[in-house]
Amino acid sequence: MPKRLKTPLSEEDARGLRAGETIYLDGVIYTGRDEVHIHALEHLEHGKKIPVDFNRATLFHCGPIMKKVDDKWFVVAAGPTTSSRMNSLEPQFIEQFRPGAIIGKGGMSQPTVDAMKKYGCVYLAITGGAAVLAAKGIKNVQGVEWYELGMPEAIWIMDAYNFGPLTVAIDAHGNSLYADVGVKIKANEPKARERLGLK
Repeated sequence: MPKRLKTPLSEEDARGLRAGETIYLDGVIYTGRDEVHIHALEHLEHGKKIPVDFNRATLFHCGPIMKKVDDKWFVVAAGPTTSSRMNSLEPQFIEQFRPGAIIGKGGMSQPTVDAMKKYGCVYLAITGGAAVLAAKGIKNVQGVEWYELGMPEAIWIMDAYNFGPLTVAIDAHGNSLYADVGVKIKANEPKARERLGLK
């Protein structure tokens, strides 16, 4: 039975999840890609406050397509961005801001896995190409910060309801589904090469 959790995720919530589990989320989700990571870390370096609190928050690697009707924003599509784009920034971001969960696709580097283990964060994989489906899990847009970065790069503050399904792909114990797949591929490689007649 999939778990349903509320954001922000406590460290206890995050560490209670195991790689391979399916969950759904309710509560506030922030979008943030490369520029949000860069700006947040630069603000911290210069002693400037950032406009949202990422502590135990859920950060969605997403550049949504938004529509404004009168003074209200609505999500048209919210597909995940390939998370490896943030590999050079994520370990430091996790250390400094302590999010509880990161949503994306494609997995992340070993230094990020290590940071997640140390600070109690999980990586939740959402199906790529399901941008409209993901948008259905967003019931309200509270607002936007750093809109000057552009629509896909801004921080969108969204209220999620039954958002998912999300797979715990990297848990807060250092387990990664991506690493497991890599090990299996490597183990099966000699047999595959033999079948194909390759040396």
